[in-house]
Amino acid sequence: MPRFTYSAINLTNERVHGELDARDCDDLRRLLRAQDLVPEKYKEIEDKISVYRMKANDVGEFSRQLAGMLASGITILRAMEILKKRDFSPKIVTVYAKLYRDVQMGHTLSEAMRLQGSTFPELLVNMYASGEASGQLDRVAEKMAVHYEKEHRLNSRAKAAMTYPMILLVTTILVVILLFTLILPNLFSAFEGFELPTVTRVMLTISTFMVNYWYVVVIGILILILGFQMLLTINSVRYQFDKMKLKMAKAGKLLKIIYTARFARTLSSLYSSGIPMIRALEITSTIINNKYIAEQFHDVVTNVRNGDPLSSSIEKVDGFDKKLATTIMIGEESGRLDSMLESTAESFDYESEVALEKLVQLIQPIMIVIMAAIIGAIMLAVMLAIMSIYQTTGL
Repeated sequence: MPRFTYSAINLTNERVHGELDARDCDDLRRLLRAQDLVPEKYKEIEDKISVYRMKANDVGEFSRQLAGMLASGITILRAMEILKKRDFSPKIVTVYAKLYRDVQMGHTLSEAMRLQGSTFPELLVNMYASGEASGQLDRVAEKMAVHYEKEHRLNSRAKAAMTYPMILLVTTILVVILLFTLILPNLFSAFEGFELPTVTRVMLTISTFMVNYWYVVVIGILILILGFQMLLTINSVRYQFDKMKLKMAKAGKLLKIIYTARFARTLSSLYSSGIPMIRALEITSTIINNKYIAEQFHDVVTNVRNGDPLSSSIEKVDGFDKKLATTIMIGEESGRLDSMLESTAESFDYESEVALEKLVQLIQPIMIVIMAAIIGAIMLAVMLAIMSIYQTTGL
């Protein structure tokens, strides 16, 4: 809701200044007159939207506490008042304070959440709107708490699992820098004046360049990282990159399981809460986090809207596990699509955790091989140089 700054005259003919939330200028004048104020000047000001984006664990905790309070008979307004007084981080307190303000002004909770821009996930806002319409907001909040707690658990496991590969990567970089800037220059200085093998000359050139032009190397690495990130913001590049990930030999199969689990869990939550299938598919396609798969949902939505079964439409999507379409078909034939989607989501959640562990197991040996290859190449260059000197001097 817009916020206005104003100056007005009160009953004692004194000028007062302040700020007030109103739907429009007419509403502002009405609110001022209700306070026995005659408006002089007023101007709409920009209400700063919170830039804090709620993480999965924040959303899960918010939904869990809200579900508990609503189930206990506490009103939404009172629940928001309690939440904003809790000992959270300042950014989250600001979010809850704005929710409380907007709900107090007559907005529904989902409308208040939407007014905060991208602070809350679109999935959560749509689910809460559905819960408000059906009068089952407490149940929807409980379902969303479970959904985002699972999402947070998977994200946490992914971060924890990637810790060792990241340590290997950092170690590899540090070892390479140490070898090329400190050890090899001193070692190669003993080879001056001798005819060196090609491998050794290449290593010597790299070492010399890194010592003399280290800042160029640093800038080059930063440009590569930033350039890659900028390229991924281009839709066509992101589309091809996400497609390539799914085509990788073993990793692609594991990624398909993870994407399938995310799709099944979200679609199950939306459909079981009463959101129409077409709208549920549109929302779900935005949270898969794979441009290649998301683009295929235009055809899925069109086919389902034209009367095609969901199972046959999903089967055509390149990027999902084949078992998904089969289980959806069974749900359609038995008339228990909602319960089948829920059981399928549970099954794929477990499989996605296993797939994540296997994916990390693939990354670790690759990092070790890369480190071994770099160090091996350096050792080969040194050994070949020593052998060449021995042959030249006849020792």
